[in-house]
Amino acid sequence: MACMIVFEPDRFPREIPLVKTITTAGADPDCDIPLSGKGIADVHLKVVRQGNVFTAYPFEGNHIQVNCKRVKKADLQDMDRLVVGRSLLIFSHDEGLLRPKEGLDRSPADALVSLRDFSMALMQAKDINRLLDTLLDQVIDLARANKGFVILLQEGEQRVIAARNIGHKAASLQQDLYSDTIVQKVLQTREPQLITNAMDHKEFSGCTSVVNLKVTSVAALPLQVEDTMLGVLYIGTDEVINTFDQPLISLLMVFASQASLILHNALLLERLRIDNTTLRQELHARRFGEVIGACDSMQGVFRMIERVAPTDVSVLIQGETGTGKELVAHEIHKRSKRAKGPFVVINCGAIPEALLESELFGHVRGAFTGAVATTKGKFQAAHHGTLFLDEIGELPLALQVKMLRVLQDMKVTKVGSNQSEKVDVRVVAATNVNLAEAVKNKAFREDLYYRLAVVEIVLPPLRKRGKDIILLARYYLERYARELGSHAKGFSKDAIEAMMNWPWSGNVRELENRVKRALLFAQGAMITREDLELPKDRVILPLAEAKERFELQYIKEALERNNGNKTKTAKDLGVDPRTIYRYLDKVQKLEEGQP
Repeated sequence: MACMIVFEPDRFPREIPLVKTITTAGADPDCDIPLSGKGIADVHLKVVRQGNVFTAYPFEGNHIQVNCKRVKKADLQDMDRLVVGRSLLIFSHDEGLLRPKEGLDRSPADALVSLRDFSMALMQAKDINRLLDTLLDQVIDLARANKGFVILLQEGEQRVIAARNIGHKAASLQQDLYSDTIVQKVLQTREPQLITNAMDHKEFSGCTSVVNLKVTSVAALPLQVEDTMLGVLYIGTDEVINTFDQPLISLLMVFASQASLILHNALLLERLRIDNTTLRQELHARRFGEVIGACDSMQGVFRMIERVAPTDVSVLIQGETGTGKELVAHEIHKRSKRAKGPFVVINCGAIPEALLESELFGHVRGAFTGAVATTKGKFQAAHHGTLFLDEIGELPLALQVKMLRVLQDMKVTKVGSNQSEKVDVRVVAATNVNLAEAVKNKAFREDLYYRLAVVEIVLPPLRKRGKDIILLARYYLERYARELGSHAKGFSKDAIEAMMNWPWSGNVRELENRVKRALLFAQGAMITREDLELPKDRVILPLAEAKERFELQYIKEALERNNGNKTKTAKDLGVDPRTIYRYLDKVQKLEEGQP
């Protein structure tokens, strides 16, 4: 009876008999073939049986690949490979192929038993190097090859990262040991290449690898997951009696498909491990107490904090909502001579005007209805410490006069009392409004403004902090993942692009909340744009800014096509080479969050 053999990362292979007229596969546990992983719909595909013909259909606009080609439907042949997300499904006309059978040589049954062992061996590999060695050893044994290479695409370049000889021995990683022409053909066509007699082949007989190694037969297969090209699996033999043939290529493509899924997962985890190590190092280098920032504007903020913290001057912190004004105020306190004293916070915009004076200066018993006991205010509570007046721009004009008197004399009078008390307080204020404009509009007293703003620290909005966005996002992911029970390890490419394009009206606070929410609902190892609930389309920008960003991106792409050659890029674009250097400087400043 026909069946589907299912391979999934970190799971043992299993056979699902195709006994029904319509067999469904998807993430829903009620499907006939339940699959797990990111990018798989509840019902992702169906296999329809009509007599002995089995046809695979994507369900409601989903995507499937059959033998590495995206299809709308496919009549399945024996050993056809279907890729759904990170799962590999192999169609077979016969059940029981995963059970070993005696006396078979390279038969489908024997091959699938080898594939089962191959999958388990790869899953047990502890690191990427061990996995690649295992991959080559298994394929060399199966194909009876003499040597094998894994060539991966890394940062747009092909690199040999594993090489093995017959007998499970390490081989040289030199590039002239394989045919770059054959590898390039696989990368361009995404199709396997078979050269049965390399020495006599008119296209490849002159290749250095063919001449030097006297190889008689070469096979190169794409390592591919969905639309992502990972690299090439390359094997060769110099034995005339054991040249490769097309049935072997068909068999090896099954191995390559399964290896690609496991390798993709391993590369992802390895990249995340490196990213996390880099993140910790960068956080250590770019962390200023509890404040994080690598861009020039934040580095300037850190320098100002270092200068003003040891003094007792009043500081006004200005910045949009969510930029971290309280964190900066706390950092000033911790680095001051008052660090052992209290750090007291009051939000001047969150307390009703009738109660605000009492909150600030305290009251005596009977001063007003409900005043059943004499109470200290925030100024008294902050004695020998720091008082942080958040949203100072919301302070009513009547209280501004009293606040000015307190800051001048450092004496506080409780509501309902005639006696003043001496306090020793350092005041740090913050606002998300332009106080200078408020002074012009008579909404804020000029004398109080100058009393508060002996030193002004302006915090940049997150959208102008360049790569700080990603630095902070990764910090929040690492900080909250374990707390929220999430298995997410990083951000996908589309998530990073979406974060860099989002205006972040809520600034750092909005970013923190979006990452926490994404950690709760993300299903895979990577947080996606959808998990962050960010739109796919770019945000509408002012025309001048949009034009500049387009030009920068266009020049960047032209440089990549010319392998970084600035002179050739300038010639292609019809501009002076100095223009390229100026734009590169702009790109660097944009990424670093410089103004």
